[in-house]
Amino acid sequence: MQKNLMTEGNIRRKMLGFALPILAGYFFQQLYNTVDALIVGNYLDADALAAVTSTSSYMYFMIALVSGFSTGAGIIIARHIGAGDHEQTGKAVHTAVALSLVFSVILTLLGIFGTPWILRIMGTPESVYARSCRYLQVYFAGSFALILYNMLVSVLQASGESRFPLLCLVASSLTNIVLDVLLITLFHMDVEGAALATVLSEILSLVLVAWKLLHSPDAIRLRPGQIRFDMPNLRYIIRYGIPTAMQGCVIDLSNMLIQSYINSFGRDAMAGIGASLKIEGFFFLPVTAFSMALTTFVSQNMGAGKMKRVREGARFGLGCTAIMLLVLGTVAWFLAPQLISLFNADPAIVRYGAGRTTVCAFFYCLLGFSHTASAVMRGLGKPVVPMLVMLICWCAVRILLLFTIGQIFHDIRLIYWVYPFTWSLSTIVYLISFRRLNLFGHRHEPETGAEAIG
Repeated sequence: MQKNLMTEGNIRRKMLGFALPILAGYFFQQLYNTVDALIVGNYLDADALAAVTSTSSYMYFMIALVSGFSTGAGIIIARHIGAGDHEQTGKAVHTAVALSLVFSVILTLLGIFGTPWILRIMGTPESVYARSCRYLQVYFAGSFALILYNMLVSVLQASGESRFPLLCLVASSLTNIVLDVLLITLFHMDVEGAALATVLSEILSLVLVAWKLLHSPDAIRLRPGQIRFDMPNLRYIIRYGIPTAMQGCVIDLSNMLIQSYINSFGRDAMAGIGASLKIEGFFFLPVTAFSMALTTFVSQNMGAGKMKRVREGARFGLGCTAIMLLVLGTVAWFLAPQLISLFNADPAIVRYGAGRTTVCAFFYCLLGFSHTASAVMRGLGKPVVPMLVMLICWCAVRILLLFTIGQIFHDIRLIYWVYPFTWSLSTIVYLISFRRLNLFGHRHEPETGAEAIG
């Protein structure tokens, strides 16, 4: 485990060495999520594309209910590793796995039985309702694999290991692409074929990462007989996990409400904006990678009591994501119509998707700053701060705009601008928070080890 510690050595090399495999891994994960839409949009029809792309906000909301706890577990495990406490590391690992098993049952039941009701509330048009329902129910029937995989990967990443999860995602992504083509084009399945391909590929990822942990020689080794709740570690995971989960939920809740507003403009708007969000997911990959790297880096160095490294690493990670997204946003602005047409070349669909992308593209850097800033806050042991920022800026403000201005002026351009406006607000709040914390100043070294966790 020592070779993966981020408490020693060159900060840039350590962080890039950790973040780049995560970036590549999330690229493949986003690839197989997008392949579903590409194959459905090109081999089925526009209704099928709308059914698949418009369900993303609901899927992410349900997953966010439990994935925040994976992040919380990763923070605690990284702190224990940074402090060199192997006994507590093992207890935290098995507590995290036990918690994910419980969540697997809950999410599966909620996803299968709650889907029809949620789609009705979101105002899903009748033309796509039945297909959206089938797609989601098949997806959630296999959600246990995604939940367990995310928790096990968080264990590996907390130890500084990011290369093996990349190999798992490459294998599952290629599997998903092959299954998508076979199930839809050869076996003539509808949207449930795309969902089934995703589920089977996620099961493969789970098997691979479980094998890795079962054979790990370190304190993170998974021992099935020791999977149980350790109450002190469970309290820490809940303490960090609840705010992180709530942060994800409020973001996805606002996206669900936005989706219901988009649904009122019909199938073409649903498909076009859904395609725009898929593209944005690709451009957002550097943020996801550096957010994970920052949380692990800050957590391990907080556990070791190295605040100077925390400041330097945070500054480097925040700067990298901002620069990358400025470049990617420029690419998205110039190529928006061509990128949307990859999903479906219908002029109306392209118009809606390109309209949103060209408005949001140059604000991607603010979106990236907000997410990486929240990762730093979580690593510092302040998960409530990003939760409140997202609750107010990304949920309350968006809802207020939609149910005031949006009701007076029923215009799709409100959807285009609500995102960059709220990204700007959250960026301002984070800058103020960093200034008050004096994160990049010269403060005394904090307490170390177990004291820093508490």
